[in-house]
Amino acid sequence: MRNPWIVGVSGASGTPYAAALLRGLFDAGESVDLVVSRAARLTILDETGAAFRDAHWKDDLSRWLGRDLDGADVAHWPAGDLAAGPSSGSYPARGMVVVPASTAACAGIAIGLSKDLLQRAAEVNLKERRRVVVVPRETPVTRSHLTHLIALHDAGAVVLPASPGFYGAGAGASAQQLIDFVAGKALDALGVSHTLFRRWRGELGS
Repeated sequence: MRNPWIVGVSGASGTPYAAALLRGLFDAGESVDLVVSRAARLTILDETGAAFRDAHWKDDLSRWLGRDLDGADVAHWPAGDLAAGPSSGSYPARGMVVVPASTAACAGIAIGLSKDLLQRAAEVNLKERRRVVVVPRETPVTRSHLTHLIALHDAGAVVLPASPGFYGAGAGASAQQLIDFVAGKALDALGVSHTLFRRWRGELGS
């Protein structure tokens, strides 16, 4: 039986984190169900120049990720489809990651708003006690943002801010290396093997 990871992309800045995570999942041979919010489509277009449309989602995803998707086990669910498979706890899934996670998405998931399929799927995975990782990318944060993140933590989610480490690449780190670091940490939280960053070995120059 197919048992995918659900990847939700919200409208926060930081869609390259989502692209790096998706590449990592595909490289690991993982199955993916993708949900891209309406706001995320605008952010993807603004940050990368790539369009993402329901009618042409596979071609658009291939252009966004910069790779051929032949052989990739990937499905797409429109964010407005609240009758989609991931909206039910009986739908098989390994868990979910929301990357990047806007403060609005975090709030909606934390209070069970189920405004769209992204929020509903995350809520479902929390109630089913599956792995859920949220990657907020916002600074500074307000008290309400922190309150919602604490609620997500208490519900069992991993709150993984998009805070890259510099020790793997040093002062000359490229933007892509910093993006890959965050995506790799999210994959670590899911328990998915990857080679997106060089791990700290406890030695100078490691």
